[in-house]
Amino acid sequence: MPHDADAVLGIDAAWTDREPSGMALVQRRGTGWTCLRVAPSWESFCSASVDWYGSGAVCGSPVDAGAVLEACRDLLGGREPVVVAVDMPLAVDASDAPACVTGRREADNEVSRRFGRCKCAVHSPSPRRPGVTGRRLHEGFAVRGYSLATSRDCRIPALIEVYPHVALLGLTGRRARLPYKVGKTTTYWPGKTPEERKRLLRREWASILTHLKCRVSHVELPLPGCPEGCTFSYLKRFEDALDGLVCAWVATLYLQKDAACPLGDVASAIWVPKSLKVCAGEPNAT
Repeated sequence: MPHDADAVLGIDAAWTDREPSGMALVQRRGTGWTCLRVAPSWESFCSASVDWYGSGAVCGSPVDAGAVLEACRDLLGGREPVVVAVDMPLAVDASDAPACVTGRREADNEVSRRFGRCKCAVHSPSPRRPGVTGRRLHEGFAVRGYSLATSRDCRIPALIEVYPHVALLGLTGRRARLPYKVGKTTTYWPGKTPEERKRLLRREWASILTHLKCRVSHVELPLPGCPEGCTFSYLKRFEDALDGLVCAWVATLYLQKDAACPLGDVASAIWVPKSLKVCAGEPNAT
């Protein structure tokens, strides 16, 4: 049964070992949810030292599940998150052990069928991305008691896979993929100058953050006030942290009856807000 102090962890997991993984820890307090920490990488999440305004890119390394959960315990008075939501392809094999995802799964195909019209088809996994990187992260949480949830049986503690592009449709009510990725600005706004694209990007982030703050209180993510003078590599930290928050928000839905549903099969599933059936044009679950 849900507990007033339940907490969830969202991870925008990097598909390679060299990229950062944004994270957010959110705790239930009474009838609402409160953000305890958000960071652009697992290292800064654990150290509680986030340099939002440092120059250059945020460095990354393979997520250390043990260190992350220890940091969560420090913030939660000895408790651990009951749900960990990860933006990364995850799957189990026939023995229910973490599998190495090297190609498309039924979860990828089903989400793409339902939300392709919203420009939210899923990227195809490959042997290199996420491959062993994904299995390592999965194993790190599995050995600590987090089972991959692919159905509505609400196992706790649970590890769930989420997809922020689709989740954002449910969060914002929009009907097409949101243009908020740093690396895609020339595709979103062809012909615009870099400075114009940075302003448009920040405007999109501010809108997403407003929606998140309506559902989670005390979100401390200081978007740059004047992004024109910033490099795109510098701005990437805000996108990663924002994705971590979106993942955590979907985890809160997982804990609510009939608020999220899995798309996929027994081996893997991507959890999406159930309210999205109007965007998909069909029921969310079969």
